[in-house]
Formats: sequence, structure tokens, C-alpha cells
Amino acid sequence: MHFTNIALLLGGVSLSAALDPNCAPGGNFDLSHWKLQLPSGKTDHPDEVSSDKLGDDCHGYTNSRYFFTDKSDGSLVFKVPGDKTNSNCVSTQHSDHCRSELRENNPSSWDPHADKNRLFGDLKVTKNDGEICIGQIHIDDHVSHKPVAELYYNSEGDLKMGVQLCPDNSCKQKRVNVDHVPKGERFTYEIHYEKNTLSVSINGKSFQKLNTHKLNGPKSYFKAGNYNQKSSSTEVHFYQIKVSH
Repeated sequence: MHFTNIALLLGGVSLSAALDPNCAPGGNFDLSHWKLQLPSGKTDHPDEVSSDKLGDDCHGYTNSRYFFTDKSDGSLVFKVPGDKTNSNCVSTQHSDHCRSELRENNPSSWDPHADKNRLFGDLKVTKNDGEICIGQIHIDDHVSHKPVAELYYNSEGDLKMGVQLCPDNSCKQKRVNVDHVPKGERFTYEIHYEKNTLSVSINGKSFQKLNTHKLNGPKSYFKAGNYNQKSSSTEVHFYQIKVSH
């Protein structure tokens, strides 16, 4: 049984039905849409866990170092040990940063011109001395290895969205201030990329539309979790992760 599909908003924070601290993540979260990318593996080839192995009950996949259930409240914990300079973590070929992160896999990509493409997260960052990407839209791998947009949370509690200037791999991001949430405080985000419009909302506030520059709506997919951008270890707890199309 998945508990994260029932929610209400209270003071801007989405409250879900109780999570079971004794369940593997697949028993509390619908992970059928995702595969897991870990900060372990071989050079340029991080370990991945498919959705069927993540499971849909209390006995699914768990990893005591990087991906597990918090025994106090049932939240889903994503941990990253640092970066390649100070730990044995593994990153992808095109990134210097390590991650414990879900990658949307069903569907593997979608059209930003469609009526609905939405990612919702309810979370708390419990450890970070630098910046973390906690949610993102990535361009289809056949088009580019760049993201459409990445939602960053830094050690000061600032939330910024980095939006790619074009789908070409040579382009950079433009950062946009989105909101501020005090460090250690639980909050929600919702990212939409639909009808070729990119927007984001924090804690149920009005959606902020973002300029997508020369992107022109490339095929895309969602990612959510802990994509560490600095060298210190990081930890993120999710209470809900939902995607809808």
C-alpha cells in the first residue's frame, strides 16, 4: 500500500497519511515511475536500481548508506558522502557531482507541450554546508546531457532555479531566485513544465513562471532527491514525491 497519494495542505505544507518507519521506501512511496541512481559503482557508471527492484511493499530495496527509511518518522532518506575529491563516490561521465536521486523512468521522457507534467516534493534538508539540487527537469538523453532546470537549496536556506539557456550542451544556466526556507525546516515544491511553460511553487504559493530562453520544449523527464553540488556530505528527507502527466 502506498501512503503518499492522500494529502492535504496546512500552512503551505502538504501533510500525507502516516509513513511506516518499518517499511522499505517502496512500501511508503509509489516508486513505479522511477529508477534510483546511487553515488556508488564504477568510474563514470554509478549504480542504478530499477523500479521493479525498488518494490511496492515493505520488503523492497533499501541501502543503509544512501537510500533508506528514517526509523523515527518513515521519511525517505537520500544521502551523499561528498564528492570525488574527498570520498569514493561515483558520478556520471558529464558531472563532477555525486547523487542519490530518483530518475523518472515510466515514462522515460515526455513532451513539455502536453497539458500536464508535474513534480511535487515534500521534504526537509537535514545536512548541507553548500548547495543541493533537490528536484530537476532533465532534457532527454538522446538530445543533450544538460538539464532543463534544477531547483537548488543552499546552506542559507535560499531556493534558486537554474534554467538552461538552450538545449545545446555548450550552454550554461541562468539562476533565478525562487524563495527562502530556513535551514532544517520542512517545505514543499511543485515544478510544472506543461503547455511549453516552466513554473515553480514553494509551500503552495502562487506559481512563478520562468523564462525558458531558447530551449523550445525538448523532450524531458523529472528527477528528485539529493544531487550534491559541493564537497561536504549531504542528507535530504522526503515525505512525499509525486509525479503526474
